[in-house]
Amino acid sequence: MTEPLGQIEKPEVSKFLGKKKIYLVPLLLRGHESPVEYIEKVELYWKQVVEHIASLEMKIGKVNHVYHESILSAGDEGLNFLEKVSPESFRIAKDKCQNGATLEVIEDKELLEESMDWERFLMIGFMSEKVARLVTDSYLEAYRKRYEYIAQKLNGMLKEGEAALLFLREGHRVQFPKDIEVFSVAPPILNELHRWLRDRQAKQEKEQKETNPP
Repeated sequence: MTEPLGQIEKPEVSKFLGKKKIYLVPLLLRGHESPVEYIEKVELYWKQVVEHIASLEMKIGKVNHVYHESILSAGDEGLNFLEKVSPESFRIAKDKCQNGATLEVIEDKELLEESMDWERFLMIGFMSEKVARLVTDSYLEAYRKRYEYIAQKLNGMLKEGEAALLFLREGHRVQFPKDIEVFSVAPPILNELHRWLRDRQAKQEKEQKETNPP
């Protein structure tokens, strides 16, 4: 269960000091062709993420480790790759590493690649219901194994009293070990972003129906 930042009261801070802690950051990416309005909201999101992480560090512990989904190399090599695929989370990860944290790998290469391949198949679409069901089941199974692996790695790598910064996409199904306190980094702009995406999708669906009536 994640702990919202705003619910951490000062008298309760001490109970987290000797425990394993994860500051969980929803991973939001922006494409080069994203609407300007969306890009502006994403930029504000990452600015607020930085502020929330700083508040967590001040209250309950400095970041000792940085974990990021889809990264298969640790240290500088991992940072170099991250800079290319996610400049926003890269800047945060680099800052933490320059202040004593280490970027470490929580992914299994084979499980990651299998998951991504099945996801690509799903995006293509299918004519056969049988094939669609096969691919969907394989996709779900691959992601289940991948998230189980990530949970096991987190449990083994994080030591008592340490804090880690974890970047994961929204909708993940990682079941965090019970001895790890998870704090969700969810800035105010995140709800606005979700609402904007829902409204945009609804508008596109409406326009499509009007253009292609049944």
